[in-house]
Formats: sequence, structure tokens, C-alpha cells
Amino acid sequence: MKKTFNLLAGTAISLMLSVPAFATEYRIAVGDGAGGTQEALGKAFVAALEKESGGAMTGKLFLNGQLGDEQDTITAAATGTLDFSILAINNITPFSPSVGTLTLPYVILSQDDAEKVTQGEVGQKMVDQTVEDAGVRIIGWGYSGFRVLTNSKKPVSTVADLQGLVVRVPKNEIMIETYKAWGINPTPMAWGETFAALQQKVVDGQDNPYMTVNAMKFYEVQKYITDLRYIFSIEPLVISESLFESLSEEQQQQVLAAGRDATKASGVFLREQESKIRDELVARGMEITKPADDEKEFIDLATSKVWPKFYDQIGGVEVLNGVLTSLGRDTVQ
Repeated sequence: MKKTFNLLAGTAISLMLSVPAFATEYRIAVGDGAGGTQEALGKAFVAALEKESGGAMTGKLFLNGQLGDEQDTITAAATGTLDFSILAINNITPFSPSVGTLTLPYVILSQDDAEKVTQGEVGQKMVDQTVEDAGVRIIGWGYSGFRVLTNSKKPVSTVADLQGLVVRVPKNEIMIETYKAWGINPTPMAWGETFAALQQKVVDGQDNPYMTVNAMKFYEVQKYITDLRYIFSIEPLVISESLFESLSEEQQQQVLAAGRDATKASGVFLREQESKIRDELVARGMEITKPADDEKEFIDLATSKVWPKFYDQIGGVEVLNGVLTSLGRDTVQ
């Protein structure tokens, strides 16, 4: 009995010595609610960070914009008052315009495209540019799928059907101009105000991926989905650059490795969950409509009218062509 006690005591002491006395817990702002891509990315990052650091570093997720609207969290991270944030890429664009290349309509045409761009040379250039422009560093990428249009009034399959709808969009020039190219003036609105605006009929619709529509319970206030697929929604995980620079080189590598692991996990999550979520939305009473002619009308208007307006803003047409070339697509003049 004494030997057993000594063995257990020795094991306990060994465990105590191998685990840090306390872990540094970082705050991670998350714009979306539970069950979506952002939460999945955050959970994967925290698990990987704990593993990489041997338990010395961890994180706590604050869902549903508890720490501020997504654009506000960029400012907070840049000034060092917030550690990490997970947000839609369009909310980084106002601070680092070159990232907006990935929010141009119909640039990303598949999940494979999104993963190839973000995890390759183009993605690294955007990381570097965002550090310089915005004071935050992208360390991971979440993949939420294509933004689809939802509304409470009617099925939409053509540009003509879109007329008369009041559609909420983020405060993002590219997305605003895309809807203008389709003939309507959208309503720019902060993310935190969107559900209430839909509920109160201030706006008729909005667009976001299936994952977000479900996570935010938009099925409670929206009836119709148009499988528009005009922007593939990418959700960067960013760290305050001042925090990153304060870490030791070893800790920096642990954070970056955790970001890479979380990125891979996000890709797997989307492939496994998106079709299930789409079926769940239908089961909850939402109706899905496919755009006519494989979106040709939407595509032609968006690429011809919107792309040229933003060449200068994203850093020149060569930035767009770099993305297109990396995807094996034809470049533009």
C-alpha cells in the first residue's frame, strides 16, 4: 500500500512539474455566434496553441461580437487593447486594401481556390501588407463558403428579381458597388445591428455563407435563399502585432504553428458541415433558389463594372492578376 501511495505521489509531482503553474490566457474576439466557422476556427486554434506551448498559452473566445463589431476589433488589436480577433475578411479591407482583392466578386470560385491563395505566396504577401497597413498579423484563415443572399420577401433568381429589395451589406465599398452594379442601392450596416434590422423589417435581406446564416439564426427572420456564390467568405484570425512582437521567438513560432493547424482544421470543418447545414436550413423552412443561367448575368455585371473601379485601391491591376495567375485563370488588362 505504501509503495502504491509513493508511486501515485511521484506521478502527481511529475505532472505538476511538467505543467506550467499558470497559463497566459488571451482574449479572442469572434463576430459570429456558436456553431459557425469562426467558432470552429477559434476552438481549433486554442487547442493547437495549448498543445504547441505545452499549456503555457491558451485563449478564451468571446462570441457574438461581445468585444465589439468586427471592424472595431481591428482597431483594438492594432492599438494593443485586444489580443486576437476572428472576423470576415471584408472587415479588414478598409484597413489594408490589398486584402480586398479576395473580396472582389467572382475572383474565388471554389474552396480549393480559397485555400490555394491564402496558404500560398499570395496569402503571405497579404499577411505582410496587413502588418504594415493595419498593425495586425494574419496567423490563420477560416473558410466559411460562398456568401448567399437571404431575404424575407420573395425568391430571387435574376437581377430583375433583386429590384425593390433592401439589402444589408457590410461597410465595404466593393460589396456596395457590386449591388449597385446589379441595380440596387444596398444599406451599409454594422454586423451587430443586422439581426435586429432583419427582424424589424428595416432591411429585407443580407448575404452571408450558409454556416453564418445558421450560426446567427437568420432562419428565424428570413425565408428565401439565393445560392448567389459571388464571394467566397474567408475569416482571418489576426493577432495584435504589438503582442506578437512582445513574444519570444519560440512563442511566436508556437502561435504561427497553431494558426496553421487551425487553418487546416477549418478547411476540413467546411467540407464536412456545409451540406448538412444547408439541409438543416431547408428543414427549418427556408427555400433555396438557384440563379438563372449559372449566374452569368450577375457575373458579367459584377466583373465588368466592379473590378476596374478597385484596381488602384487594391494596389494595381497586377495585384488582381497575381491572384488570377496563381489560380490558373486568365489575367485582365
